[in-house]
Amino acid sequence: MKVILQEDVANLGPTGSVHEVADGYGRNFLIPRSLAVLADERNSHRLAHQTRQAAQRQAKVLAVAKDLGAKISGLSLSIKRKAGEEDKLFGSVTNQDIAEALAAQGIAVDRRSIVLADPIRAIGVYQVAVKVHRDVEASVKVFVSRA
Repeated sequence: MKVILQEDVANLGPTGSVHEVADGYGRNFLIPRSLAVLADERNSHRLAHQTRQAAQRQAKVLAVAKDLGAKISGLSLSIKRKAGEEDKLFGSVTNQDIAEALAAQGIAVDRRSIVLADPIRAIGVYQVAVKVHRDVEASVKVFVSRA
């Protein structure tokens, strides 16, 4: 029996792939659990249509992410903190602080998408990476100065 997988199935394959399986496995396990449908002409056309729609949605999301990445790359943020001798900050500048500074500029970014290996603990200029999308990464310049 030929089936088209609707979800990823361990030891069988990813979503959308066509496989030849035993009749009992397909009829008693895969189809009742909506993991697969019969690989007839109607279902094949439906799968092709769903694939095209998903590709169009992904293209739109990627275009929006590229625009947002371009906006972020053109920005420079200024953050003021109290500092002691040798330009060491009392506290630190974290990804939450950078997200708030971006929000003040009118760009809403989740703090988890800001890639900061360690919190910033000294006065200076830093390049901080922002993952806008899994394929789009922007860089923003952060100026940390004495308050």
